[in-house]
Amino acid sequence: MKRFILLFFIIFVGVQAQADDPPLSPAVAYWKALTIEEKEMFLFSYLVQVYETDTQLKTEVGYGGVSKWYYDNRAELAYGIFDKLESIDLKQFVKWIDEYYSHGEFANKPFYEALEFAYRFQQASGETLWEKYENLKYGKIKPGNQ
Repeated sequence: MKRFILLFFIIFVGVQAQADDPPLSPAVAYWKALTIEEKEMFLFSYLVQVYETDTQLKTEVGYGGVSKWYYDNRAELAYGIFDKLESIDLKQFVKWIDEYYSHGEFANKPFYEALEFAYRFQQASGETLWEKYENLKYGKIKPGNQ
């Protein structure tokens, strides 16, 4: 009887722990399954897709409305990252995206939010996550020595 109660308790605690964890989005599950090289390829492909979508939107509907929203909320960040690729390796962005998704509360966040986090933290001065966080307070970025 004691074994049955112990087994029931272990199963109950395990189910509770899983119930408290936020669900993992399919995009995050896919990202976590990739190797570093595959993540770099995924990231570059994502950036190219955003660029091509922005270009096509501007061609088909002009700049305004949905194309302006897309540029302001997706493409501008991709262009900023493209500008940095001559001086920064994609592995740096991958590292910060991995850091973002390593925290359970971000497990269901969209990829562009992880990319925005990576861009901001990659640019901030400081060596540790805490130093970078301190330098990013109030939305201000202190550029690092690059």
